Amino acid sequence: MVEAKSKIKESFVDRVFLTFVYVFLILVLITVLYPLIYIVSASLSSPDAVSSGRVWLYPVELSFKGYEVIFNNPQVVTGYLNSLFYTVFGTVISVTLTVLIAYPLSRKTFFGRSFLMIFIVFTMLFYGGLIPTYLVVQSLGMIDTRWALLIPNAIAVWQVIIARTFFQTSIPDELVEASEIDGCSDIRFLWSVVLPLAKPIIAVLVLMYAVGQWNAYFDALIYLKSPDLHPLQLVLRNIIILNTGSAGMDASEMLERQQLADLMKYSLIVAASLPVMLIYPFVQRHFVKGMMIGSVKG
Repeated sequence: MVEAKSKIKESFVDRVFLTFVYVFLILVLITVLYPLIYIVSASLSSPDAVSSGRVWLYPVELSFKGYEVIFNNPQVVTGYLNSLFYTVFGTVISVTLTVLIAYPLSRKTFFGRSFLMIFIVFTMLFYGGLIPTYLVVQSLGMIDTRWALLIPNAIAVWQVIIARTFFQTSIPDELVEASEIDGCSDIRFLWSVVLPLAKPIIAVLVLMYAVGQWNAYFDALIYLKSPDLHPLQLVLRNIIILNTGSAGMDASEMLERQQLADLMKYSLIVAASLPVMLIYPFVQRHFVKGMMIGSVKG
């Protein structure tokens, strides 16, 4: 009888705990989801509705004025194309170099791998600084070129560590030995065996590098002078932060410009976030698997 009461009590406690967890998760969902809904709704509302604060949950006075303004701006279109270029080619370069350095470091037969790994991790802990890095980029002739956004930060140490750990745990030594007996070269083994088995970690690397490239603007601010080379994030920064002049305008023109600027902020956020949101569903199923396998042991 006492045991039965204990089970009933435990069951009640479990239900209370689960109820608390569900309520907490719902609150977290609302906290995260509401700002996204608000931004999308504001971007689809009229400038007057946004400035007056009448937008709360859904679009008020449906309007595409914000999107018309930003996409009629040639700087935004050029920035979009530049960001697509930097993201695609930068991700390909970064993933390729990361795999080429992470796979050899995962093999026990690679002489000096521990010593080399110490140097690689050292670069993650200690950074030379902005001025020495700028001087190196300048000496290589990459200032005001697309290479300045593709090469200096092509390899991230954290991604190398994740990929190296994945290869250590997922590519057994017996498989390597069997390929050597069959006369398979290292390059052929990497291309025909390792890469097909490494789809989860490649998806992780693609997502990490692509998001980083798409959101990057500081390197462009430092290294690029020509507006034709500016990525989207730098263009948006210039529009939102620097485009604040109001000389020679009367009160009505200033009010209209301010309303349009408020609307453009939300439209720009949606436009800049859309490509990443479109990419994520295609790699999401590999992302968790790759992260978990790549973090089992070092």
